[in-house]
Amino acid sequence: MSIISNLKDIKKYNNAVLVYGHFSSLHHGHIRFLRAAKEKGDKLIVALMGDDSKTFSQKMQFNQEERASILDHIELIDCIVLLDSDEIDKAVMIIQPELLIFGKEFEFIQTKNIEKAIKTQKNLKKNVEFLVGDTSYASTELLDSDQNDLKNKKYKQFCEAIRNQNISSEDLISDIESIKNSQLIIIGDLIIDQYSACDPLGISSEAPVMVVKELTSKNFLGGAAIVASHVKSLGAEPILISVIGEDSVGNQALNELKKIQVNNILIRDPNRPTTFKKRYIVENQKLFRVSKLDEKSISSEIENKIIKALDKHAQNCKGIIISDFVYGVITPKILSHINYLSEKYNIFLFGDLQCSSQVGEVTKFKDFSVIFPNEKEARIALKDKDSGLEIICQKLIKNTRTKSLILKLGAEGLIAFDFNNKEKLIRQAFPSLSVNPIDVSGAGDSLIALMSTCICNGSTIMRSAALGCCMSSIAVQNMGNKSIKAIQVKEKLFEVLQNF
Repeated sequence: MSIISNLKDIKKYNNAVLVYGHFSSLHHGHIRFLRAAKEKGDKLIVALMGDDSKTFSQKMQFNQEERASILDHIELIDCIVLLDSDEIDKAVMIIQPELLIFGKEFEFIQTKNIEKAIKTQKNLKKNVEFLVGDTSYASTELLDSDQNDLKNKKYKQFCEAIRNQNISSEDLISDIESIKNSQLIIIGDLIIDQYSACDPLGISSEAPVMVVKELTSKNFLGGAAIVASHVKSLGAEPILISVIGEDSVGNQALNELKKIQVNNILIRDPNRPTTFKKRYIVENQKLFRVSKLDEKSISSEIENKIIKALDKHAQNCKGIIISDFVYGVITPKILSHINYLSEKYNIFLFGDLQCSSQVGEVTKFKDFSVIFPNEKEARIALKDKDSGLEIICQKLIKNTRTKSLILKLGAEGLIAFDFNNKEKLIRQAFPSLSVNPIDVSGAGDSLIALMSTCICNGSTIMRSAALGCCMSSIAVQNMGNKSIKAIQVKEKLFEVLQNF
């Protein structure tokens, strides 16, 4: 790859694609954009905005030299052209690319330079496109990379991310060791997850379905309960508030929480079952899941009992974690009261809404400290399937007025958004640190537990996000939810950092 500081020095390429942008704090949205652009031609050229760009209204997080250095690591790119400012129109005239590509956000809002560039490209009888890149909720990296190479690549990306944020290993270790007996309320839907190991017998002769023989089963805490369990294992003091039924599953939940010494206020509701999910497993592969649950909202009587419990414990807690699976515990009235308590007692609010198989919108979390949507949840809430990740996140931040945002991207990792002390939005991508996960269902629960606990003990968004990546990489290596200790997070951190 070549980096050219003078447009006149660039050589002509046949079938070249030219893209334009600031690429400040490179993240997965940029990679998707560049990958889609590369597929449209033989050579990919990036015209990189200068530091005094007027197109990008905010002061950039990194200067042009630093941004070019980051782009230089991307094998998709053949050439980077450093613009003095925004002169993309001059770049088009000299390079004369076969295809000129802008991000989707420039399709309807264009500067004079972009308008000139588009006019020049069309006068040359060449094409212009506005591109986002493919939205994907699954990873194909293992098809393209050796497992060890992929692990080393992810570890290297993690180290580059913490360097970008001026985070030292000492900072991260200190954050882990600083977790003390701070009190956090965890409220939301309690779930019992059962994993049933099966032996495959074949295909039924009666219908085209697989026949299995159930061998053994094991129950695990899930939903808000596993979040509370993680918080306890990390060294803080959780208080779990939730609803269970008058059934044996609810009794199991109580017994398990007692065993691990998690303080809880579980309100019995005789009109609904304890949420129970059963997964059938053959050789560590999930076949299907059966859920026993009631999705209707809790009664006003139980609602008032929860509010009473919140009032009793809020003044002594540092944070409230909402683990909402949209099964009826988090009602508008309870959510409004949580916001009231947060303002009254200056409590951190952390919100995770999981609506993969039910209806819910993360935008109901207003004025939170941090919210934790995945990409699909964010797009559904905003009714926007076309915009790039950067625009999606900025819209969500504006809509919810959240102070910070963690966008979860599954196998791609996450992007952390925060405001610095000058109220400037900064962002940082962190990779997932697991190459071949066994069970991803508890990754989000472990992430919010670690980050919330660390932030309540003085950590920053970026430092806690880095540690959250370590935490969730441990969680996905287990079949079923198992609480994770602070020492395990520290050991994972050492493993990632030792070679870089």
